[in-house]
Parts: sequence; structure tokens; C-alpha cells
Amino acid sequence: MCETLVRIRSRDGNFRFDLNPTDDISVLVAKILETSDTIDPATLALSNAPRGGENLVSAISGDLASLGLSHGDLLFASYTPLSAPTSNGTAAPPPVASTSSTLSGKIVPSEPAPSSAVPTTTVAPRGPTKPWEDAKEKEDDVDKYWEKLDGKIPRKKGQDMCKCGPKAMCDYCMPLEPYDAGYQASHAIKHLSYHAYLQKVNSSAPLSAQSTSYVPPLSDPSYRVAVPCTSGSHPSWPAGICTKCQPSAVTLTRQTYRLVDHVEFAKPDLIEGLLSFWRATGSQRFGYLLGRYEAYEEVPMGIKAVVEAIHEPPQDPHADGVAVTFPWETERKVEQLALACGLKVVGMIYTDLTPDTTPEGKKAGKSVPKRHANSFFLSSLEVIFSAALQRSHPNPSRFSDSGHFSSKFVTCVVTADTKGDIGVESYQVSDQAMAMVEADMIEASVDPGVMRVKEEIATRYIPDVFYRYKNKYGIEVKESAKPCFPVEYLLVNVTNGFPKQPNPLFISESPFTIENRTGVHEQSMPLVASRFLAAAKNISPGILDGSIATLSDDKGKGKAEDLEQARSVLKWLSDWHLLAYLEGLGIFADEDVKLMARIASGKSLEDLAKLFQTPSWQTFLTIAEESAPAVPPRDYPGAAPDKFDDGFEIPPDVDVPPEHFGGGGGGGGGGGDVDMADDAGGGGGGAAGVVVCPHCTFENAAGQTDCDICGLPLAG
Repeated sequence: MCETLVRIRSRDGNFRFDLNPTDDISVLVAKILETSDTIDPATLALSNAPRGGENLVSAISGDLASLGLSHGDLLFASYTPLSAPTSNGTAAPPPVASTSSTLSGKIVPSEPAPSSAVPTTTVAPRGPTKPWEDAKEKEDDVDKYWEKLDGKIPRKKGQDMCKCGPKAMCDYCMPLEPYDAGYQASHAIKHLSYHAYLQKVNSSAPLSAQSTSYVPPLSDPSYRVAVPCTSGSHPSWPAGICTKCQPSAVTLTRQTYRLVDHVEFAKPDLIEGLLSFWRATGSQRFGYLLGRYEAYEEVPMGIKAVVEAIHEPPQDPHADGVAVTFPWETERKVEQLALACGLKVVGMIYTDLTPDTTPEGKKAGKSVPKRHANSFFLSSLEVIFSAALQRSHPNPSRFSDSGHFSSKFVTCVVTADTKGDIGVESYQVSDQAMAMVEADMIEASVDPGVMRVKEEIATRYIPDVFYRYKNKYGIEVKESAKPCFPVEYLLVNVTNGFPKQPNPLFISESPFTIENRTGVHEQSMPLVASRFLAAAKNISPGILDGSIATLSDDKGKGKAEDLEQARSVLKWLSDWHLLAYLEGLGIFADEDVKLMARIASGKSLEDLAKLFQTPSWQTFLTIAEESAPAVPPRDYPGAAPDKFDDGFEIPPDVDVPPEHFGGGGGGGGGGGDVDMADDAGGGGGGAAGVVVCPHCTFENAAGQTDCDICGLPLAG
């Protein structure tokens, strides 16, 4: 009987085995195990293709002929290597049964493999997973969404010279790839989306991470000296350096892709909150963007960052900038609270505004345009700052050898355009900028539009840096970037805007005071109590104190008034700044804080009823009752002021016309007008120099414009 040559290709090399067509598959498995002592028999699989179609050998039975193997066939073997060699240095193959079945199901006896080829041992545990395998569970939902789709751009039939029928297709109507250059140019798309770029680099290879020979296609650039050197022929840097461990020369180019294509602010009030601080103080403001990532259909396989809230960390504002300390004290707590609301830090935003002092500018409310094509868009200092924050917020990716690739962190600037109108500009910095900051290669210069390359010292290696540009003759010129180069080479443009149909996550009708605005607006427990009592003034006490478990009566039908008041409390609680303040008080347990976050984001009345039953909520009610400002006595037109037993008269509210009070009381009053400026000699007049807040009814001293308690304008 003629022998059959079977070829095996694995990570250990190519092998040839001479077998008989009647030999069982276990004979071939035993010969494969002899090729390496690191093969885990439980994971050994065979396939007739380099990628995909792997079948575990433990699930294959029959002889070579019945399995369809002929002379010269090539099989691909894959396995997970053992983490450590066993006691006798070999691994055991799967147990061989005394009988086996053919493809038709017929049971035939099989000869056991030679004992010398099948040593026995204990199977070692699987080795550690690779970084890109761990990143699969950490990827954003929008990344998992686009990875399931091909992203092809459909085209209509009958257009652009297409004459196909309904079931035909030609070059003029076939779908385009998401990275098609013609489509990008015709729709003014400057950068490829992240997943369109991923499709482009993988256009010649499948996106499969199942094969043992899989190599991730993405990697972040690195301009640092490799420590230790892979050659091992010299001491590590800075004691020695060679061509294998030193970084290559850097040529700055415009980045062709971006990880975020659009920034969407859920409502205009987010930007107005920053502008109100600038209008009141003339100082700039900084904040973190809290939101989520969603699919952006305006760009092929695009991603947008939806901003739901802006959290302002402790900072020292100035007219020309802000000073922020990193990390700040409550940063971790804010991130955890945002995660409980289904949000994360997606970027940062800050203002850069200077009022126009010209007569025309003052009249029109214009600002000085400082950022434009003839000046700068992001200064060199801002680029370094953005690169540092992008590095601290890496993007998990299973297509990168390190498990993360670039960053989705965006930078937004509230500034004036060329016409002097206030607007928002959004950017990211390139991966080259992040790598240069990591390698400590660049620093800010006096000119905001120029980036400076640092000088090389004994412990800092600076590779050659070049950049390309077209001279006045239209010829592309390559020039050294030392000592400086234009900062625009490191920028990536991102669009921004507001939704056509706003559907914000936080829906409070009376937003709480923004945090960390000392001297402008203060957060306080009396303010929280007054807002809460206003929202829950008509709700049933049994529901509010948790004695009634549900918001319904005995018959199961919800009372309209209780439901309406419960929704009022729910809207009051649906406020990011209020949640952050309540979490910082320390009176709510961690689980109760997560419950409040679910209420604020999910708008569930059932969760609200659960919150009313928690001990933390009862503690809050007690503190709110003690902290609530006293309601001033109010007299109504036609009624005389009340008197105490000692004859002291309560003056009427200042918002009630004095002429409505006839007769006055014990002293100077009569039935005529009451002079509010005079001292109360008898008692019929109103309180002198007092202004009652129309929002929280607190009595403020005369001459103030904002309430001391709630901070709202006294003018209404």
C-alpha cells in the first residue's frame, strides 16, 4: 500500500509525515505533538486554511482516507503553548479511544498509538492573555457596534452613468468603501473616521483575532529610546545606544484619521453656564466634558461625543487663562458618579474671550477674535496640555499590539470667530504630538503658533525631526523642525454643534448652582432645602418619608397629584451639579448615590420610591427641614398686620403696596401712605431697607442684586 505524505505548518515550522491512508487521526496527532514540547494537547486544532475553520483534534475521529486526506495535503496546526514545561518536559496528547467512527457513522476498531510516542503527564494551565485580548471587553459600545458592520456607502441606481436593473450592479452603483477618497473629497470630509481607517489598513487581511498567528495592525508611535536594547550588546540608555534601540527620524505629517468626528452638546445651557461666569467676572473658565460616545451617521463609520454635563474642577480663574491643579481631590469620585449615570470624561472645554472695547463692539456685544488662520487655533502650550490629557485617557482597542490606540479625548474652546461672534471650536491633537510629549521632545514657545523642539542633553535623546511644506513656487520642501515648527502639524479638526431635537439626560427646570464658583455662586444646604421643598410642597407625607412603598393607592391606580409631585421631585434630582453636591455631603451611602444617579438618568418613579425608603434619605429630610430658610410672614391686601402680645407689630412684605394697610398700628401710621424710608416709629410701615427674594422668599439687605441664599437675581 502506498504511503500518504501529510504536510503540517505550525508556529514551530513546516513538517512532513509519511502515513498510511488507513492510519487513525490519532497517529498524526501523536507525530504533531512530537514536534514541540510546548503544545497544549487540549487546545491543538487543525485547519485547511491559514485563518479560520480550526477544529480541535479531540473532536475529530476516523482514519486519514475517511477524513478526505490525500497525498501532499497541507494542514495548519494551531495551539496555545504551555505556560511552563512539565516534570518530564513533554505534554500528553488527548486520550485515544479503542474504537473510532468514520464520517458515515460506522464504528471501526482502531489500533492504539505506540506508547513511546505518547508520554503521559499533567496538562499545564493556559498562559497569560495578550494585551489586545484583554482590550476586547474594555472597548466602547460604539466600537463594538461598528466592528460588526462593513460600513460600505450605498449608491442609488440610475445615477452617474448607471443603467442597471433592480437586480444588477455595476461599477457606478456598487457600494463604496468607507475610506473612498473620492467620497471624502466630494463631501468635504477632512479626516477619515477611526473605523474607516481601520477598514483601510485591514483591506487586505481579515479582522480575525482567533488565529494564533494574528498580528494587530495598529500601534502607537514611540520616539523614546528602547530600554533595554533588544540586541543586548551594550548597556541600556543613557550608558549606550545603537541603531536598534534608538528611534528613527520623525517626519511630521497631517494625520489622516481622527477617533472622534463630532462633538454634540445636549443643550445650549451647557455653553451658557460658562459664558455667564465670564460675563459676571471677566475671567476664563475650565471644565470637563461628561458624556458618551455614539455612532455619527454623517460620516462613514463616524463617532460623536455627546456631552450631557460640564463639571468644573477647583481652579484659579484669571482674565487671560485659568490655573488648574492635577489631579484634584475629588476627581476619582466625580468619575465614579459619572459612570453611575452612564457617562464618562470625553474631553475638556475652556473659554478664551476678551470683550471688544470699541464703541461698535460694545454696542453689538462683540469679542476680540484672537484665533484664526493668520494667528493660531491652539497655542503650543495648549497642544502640550491636550496631548497630556489624551495620554491619560487612552482608547481601548483590540486591534493594537498594546491593547489601546490613540485617544477619544477632545478639546473644545469657547472663543470669538473672525466676525467677533462667540462660538465653540473643537480639536484633537495627533498621535505624533502624544508621542513627542511622552518622549519629552517639545515645549511651548513665546509665539503661540510655534512649537519648539527641546535641546538634547545627556539623559534626553532627540531624534531628527522634519516637516514638509510647499514653498512659493508650489514645490514640496522638506525642512528640519529644529529648533521650531508650526503647531498646525499636530492638530486634528473636529466638528461640533447641537442636536436638531434635543433630548438631554438631565432635565431639571431650575438648575442647581455650579460647583467651585467661590465668590460668584455658592452651593449650600439651605439652597438645596429650599429647592427641594418647592418641588415637594404638595406630595403626600407618607410617600416622602417612605412609609408608602409605591406611588399608587390601594386599588393600584396612581393618584394624579402624587404622581405629578413625584415627577417634580424627579426633575429636581435630575441635575448633575446637584448630584455632585449631594454626593460630596457624605450623608448618602454609596449604593444610595448610585440609586440617585439611576433616577437622574433613567427617570424611574420606582427607583424614586426606593430612594424615599432609604435611611440616607431620612437623614437628608431632617437636615433639609433644619436648613430650610424661614418663610417671612406675609400679609394680604385689606388685612391688618398681626401683633404679638407685647404689642410688637410684624411689618408687611415689601412687595405689598403700603396703601392696602389701613389704620396702621400703635404709632405713626394713619390711613395714608407709609414712608418706607422712615424709621418705624409705630409700626404700620414695611420693613425698611429689605428686599424679599421672589424665588426663595429670603429677606436681603437693600442694594443687593442677587439673593444671599439662592444666588438668583432679585429682579425676578
